[in-house]
Amino acid sequence: MMGRMAWAGVAAAALSACAPAAGPEVAGRGTFDPGYQGIETILLDGDLVNFRVAMTGARSNGDVEAYARCAAAQYALIRGAGFARHVRTTVARAGETWRGDAVYTISAALPEGLRTIDAEVTVRDCGSLGIPTV
Repeated sequence: MMGRMAWAGVAAAALSACAPAAGPEVAGRGTFDPGYQGIETILLDGDLVNFRVAMTGARSNGDVEAYARCAAAQYALIRGAGFARHVRTTVARAGETWRGDAVYTISAALPEGLRTIDAEVTVRDCGSLGIPTV
């Protein structure tokens, strides 16, 4: 028969298994713990939109690009469009802050090109990954 101390240990172990993790372990770099610093949206011309994002804790340019992609997808939905096409993204790092400067075209119909995104699917994916949108 288990004593009170043993049950307390079992309960603590069970509760700790339910706690959210800080993030996946990155080889030699600790856990992934992004800090999303904000999104700036600039309408360039008609359906051409610039998204400037900033974050800390990125593992690579890909994390910054994903943040900008999530912003573009949400913006497309806000504007009543269902799609976006990636034009370009540049990423720069200064200390712990990563900055992305991305340009997308926004459209109601699926645009031509290889780097298109379905806004609804992308926003849903961003939410499941914990990446904020506009």
